[in-house]
Amino acid sequence: MSETMKAYIEQAERDLLHTYNRYQIVIDRGEGVCLYDTDGKKYLDFVSGIAVFALGYGNKEYNDALKAQIDKVIHTSNYYYNVPAVEAARKLKAVSGMDRVFFTNSGAEAVEGAIKAARKYAYLKDKTTDHEIIAMNHSFHGRTFGALSVTGNPKYREPFEPMIGHVKFADLNDVESVKKQITDKTCAVILETVQGEGGLFPAEEGFLRQVRDICDEKDILLILDEIQCGMGRTGYMYAWQRYGVKPDIMTTAKALGCGVPVGAFLMTEKVAQNSLAAGDHGTTYGGNPLACAAVEKVLDLFEKDHIIENVREVAPYLEQRLDELKDRYDCITERRGAGLMQGLVFSRPVRDIIDRAMEKGLILINAGADIIRLVPPLVITKKNVDEMVSVLDTCIGS
Repeated sequence: MSETMKAYIEQAERDLLHTYNRYQIVIDRGEGVCLYDTDGKKYLDFVSGIAVFALGYGNKEYNDALKAQIDKVIHTSNYYYNVPAVEAARKLKAVSGMDRVFFTNSGAEAVEGAIKAARKYAYLKDKTTDHEIIAMNHSFHGRTFGALSVTGNPKYREPFEPMIGHVKFADLNDVESVKKQITDKTCAVILETVQGEGGLFPAEEGFLRQVRDICDEKDILLILDEIQCGMGRTGYMYAWQRYGVKPDIMTTAKALGCGVPVGAFLMTEKVAQNSLAAGDHGTTYGGNPLACAAVEKVLDLFEKDHIIENVREVAPYLEQRLDELKDRYDCITERRGAGLMQGLVFSRPVRDIIDRAMEKGLILINAGADIIRLVPPLVITKKNVDEMVSVLDTCIGS
């Protein structure tokens, strides 16, 4: 590590609140599927900003669209309409099959809005405020109070309790556990279509269909969190589309803006007409022209550059190569995930493997202490997969 990089890290530790245990590198720039630190060292990136930079780094059309919008107007507030927000909403509705869009600044804010919409929907039915939400154990929905309240990991919640209340937890892919939590006060069931932070567990089709049927029968809203697993990562624009189990409310973020902070929650027309109304919800920056110019261009490039088709071609090869690693090493107990959202489960902590990989120019991330999570840019090639596996192989074996 150069003295310059060391100085940046020391300065950051003096000035920034220490809520992240950062890896000891300072990123300077990106190109394609690679990142470069301030010393000029190149890294193959299989994290993509935690499933954010789907298009890779330095995409000229994306960059040019943002530059052009900056020269027009960056922000106006939601007192006025703006063209990028109108176009981005139209295109997002088209790829999601949902009816109404509310743009936020982040995934956590999208979850907050989804929770408020669900509770307002129930409130309008019976004018009571003690409605319950069922969430999943091992889930992760964000760090704000509402999102944290439905995050199924006690270690994230306990230091900040009390949470918002009236939240119960069931087990993903166990419909009986969901049924046990339902009462006449249940207003929503929220789950990640593929759990990310919780260990790369996909929801099973049968489970999703049964939960959807229960929600339909009892007029309970199904909220699907597609913040990490959405935007093409599983080989479908949104993971639920693989099974056709449509939610009442859906959250999206991360790759939605490919680096520009933006999220959204979407809903059916039925929910829109019977939940949030003028004055119920708002945000100063949400849906501003710059963020929505990013969304609009991302959706255009997904279609133009056949991003989902690339995921469907490369993902099976990634699974094959990861399975080969699993078969080679007894310390790897399982591979699981969907599309270009994969995890290798180890019988021991993986931080040392990730550290060695970084030294060798490969960026990886964990999901819990014993899982290596792979969420690369969606433009990776089979050659990139081979490069990653070659490095990871030496790091596991050393």
